[in-house]
Amino acid sequence: MLEHLDIANILFLDIETVSGQADYDQLDDSFKKLWALKSKQVLRQYDEELEEDTVKNLYPEKAGIFAEFGKIVCISVGIVVRDPGTRALSVRLKSFASEDEKDLLTDFSRLVENYYNNPAKHFFCGHNLREFDIPYICRRMVIHQMKLPLSLDIGGKKPWETKHLLDTLEMWKFGDYKHYTSLNLLTHLFGIPSPKDDIDGSNVGQVFWEEKDLDRIALYCEKDVLAVVQLLLKYMRQPLLEEEQIIHVQ
Repeated sequence: MLEHLDIANILFLDIETVSGQADYDQLDDSFKKLWALKSKQVLRQYDEELEEDTVKNLYPEKAGIFAEFGKIVCISVGIVVRDPGTRALSVRLKSFASEDEKDLLTDFSRLVENYYNNPAKHFFCGHNLREFDIPYICRRMVIHQMKLPLSLDIGGKKPWETKHLLDTLEMWKFGDYKHYTSLNLLTHLFGIPSPKDDIDGSNVGQVFWEEKDLDRIALYCEKDVLAVVQLLLKYMRQPLLEEEQIIHVQ
């Protein structure tokens, strides 16, 4: 499939998520009870009551993983462009980052509807995109009562109906569903500059809630997108993009 794939028809993406509230104490009583139940699942301690401190401390660390308890603060995208004359590739990186989740989802949805809304032609690509990024985006859009673009309206679809979702993690599994390989490991394996040179996923909540530095989160997210672009190029046995071929769009 990759042999005939036009990389210019792919929207590369990555999301950054945080807990829905800055800390556990800001949740209402119903959400506190529901988070306590979810904490048992997270810790795999199904048959015992958890101490409230355990539940409370787990919230800022893990709530952002779940669309029901977290929210998106940044969606970064990458678009690969081919020069019509030289045929050389470049990538344009852009972020939708905001404290208002609905605003950034609206902007992202507009991009998809205008340019990437034909599943027969356009593709989305990310690392663990099928299990995390796309379901999270779709769930949060439904929570905000937003209409899903056609290419993201995948609820109940069969696997052969979602071939436009390209997942670099699944590609590396080669059918081995027990195996998980991080993007960080694969970038090191293939000699791709690591995106983890500033913060990592475990720090995003602190950077958002305490430092209020969305620009830093966006730059980190864009580096992950770039890493996925480079990884797919390696899968396609193509040369990596050089610094001058990488454009960060404000």
